[in-house]
Amino acid sequence: MQLDLYTKDGNVSGKVDLSDDVFGIEPSEHAIHLSIVTHLAKKRQGTHKTKVRHEVSGGGRKPWKQKGRGTARAGSTRSPIWIGGGTIHGPKPHEYNLKLPKKLNRLGRKSALSLRAQENNVMVIDNLSFNEPKTKEFHSILKSLKLADSKVLVLTADNDNNAYKSSRNIKGIKLTPSTEASTYDIMSHTKILFVKDAVQKIEEVLKN
Repeated sequence: MQLDLYTKDGNVSGKVDLSDDVFGIEPSEHAIHLSIVTHLAKKRQGTHKTKVRHEVSGGGRKPWKQKGRGTARAGSTRSPIWIGGGTIHGPKPHEYNLKLPKKLNRLGRKSALSLRAQENNVMVIDNLSFNEPKTKEFHSILKSLKLADSKVLVLTADNDNNAYKSSRNIKGIKLTPSTEASTYDIMSHTKILFVKDAVQKIEEVLKN
């Protein structure tokens, strides 16, 4: 597969080859689904908690005598059936981490990239380096590429601090190294913008 290679000005400067093993496979919706579910599960804190009967303060004294009142027996005002009492089978802190086989996770990422490529939503730019953080300059590049009004995932070859700081205040833009982009990142953005060197890096990771 070949795509146009763009400059910062939005002009086409040549062509770039994309591997069919990564960008041209038949997308697996099931692999995409499992990969996204696993990703979202790992982001959950799992800190939800309610107090059970013995954790609610008070209720140490028996509220009334056992017999003679004509009412139900009660041993504590913190019983779950009382207002202000503990809860029954309430949530407890636990981890939501799910494990996904490496091959299946890799298939999910390749499927997501192939799907975006089929939709013609993948672009490649030759260079995206900045001497210093410049949000205005980054936004002008997006306008030149006609991406200013889209949710764009920008994939670089390595951690680029200046490029990251230039993009972080622009709504709908996420910049990350290509090897760290998840299936969720790819599917939650409508456009994928690769820096040229990032294409080779992600192909090396996903082919293996």
